[in-house]
Amino acid sequence: MEIPIYQIDAFTQSVFTGNPAAVCPLEAWLDDATLKSIARENNLFETAFFLSKENGYHIRWFTPEAEVDLCGHATLASAFVLFTQIDPSCGFVTFESKSGPLSVEKKADRLCMNFPSQPPVPCAAPEELIAGLGKIPSSVLKSEDYFVVFETEADITGLKPKMDLLKNLDLRGVIVTAPGSSVDFVSRFFAPALGIDEDPVTGSAHCALIPYWSKRLNKKNLHAYQVSSRGGELFCEDLNDRVEISGTAVQYMHGKIILQEES
Repeated sequence: MEIPIYQIDAFTQSVFTGNPAAVCPLEAWLDDATLKSIARENNLFETAFFLSKENGYHIRWFTPEAEVDLCGHATLASAFVLFTQIDPSCGFVTFESKSGPLSVEKKADRLCMNFPSQPPVPCAAPEELIAGLGKIPSSVLKSEDYFVVFETEADITGLKPKMDLLKNLDLRGVIVTAPGSSVDFVSRFFAPALGIDEDPVTGSAHCALIPYWSKRLNKKNLHAYQVSSRGGELFCEDLNDRVEISGTAVQYMHGKIILQEES
């Protein structure tokens, strides 16, 4: 069996930056063990699998360690493959997922994702969270992840987290964020429990970042940058119960996976 595979750098206009995702269009679902093995073999932050269904597509995402309920950059990468390789006449797609319907629309040179809003709420800070980050934050909240606010962009870029401590936390990961020096806000994202020490650009984290910064800055349209070593630019809009997360993508690789038939 041969499966097409694309490697796409998301939230960037240049290869070797942004967040790399593997994208595998399927004709039928493979068993979960095979999907997990492919993701582990790819050894990227996320591998997206999707297949056509009536009125759209169904999508799933895997890290090298686990299936996840929501992934932004691999959804952006999947839409990029659909729009550029599979159906160039298409400019809008809806993916069914574990997080409900996710639509992506091509607008000029950007791909615009419509995701659920996940506003963070204040919470007590676990000792391992503060010890793992090594710096006292301004405030701690939570959504799907711990949401940690600092005062300056330099606070964010200067963090040297202890992943062995963050790995023991009870939520998916840790978002750290602060006002940006040249954008509205910056962030980083750590998820060692999922096999991702630091994710280069995390679309799903912006489901929490957008409503927080929209309320704090009193503006609906926001410009964001994830200040990982690869870096990534996001254009955001608060739609109340939904958020729009937009960016660009570029293809790095196209190939095929060869699965040996069992004898």
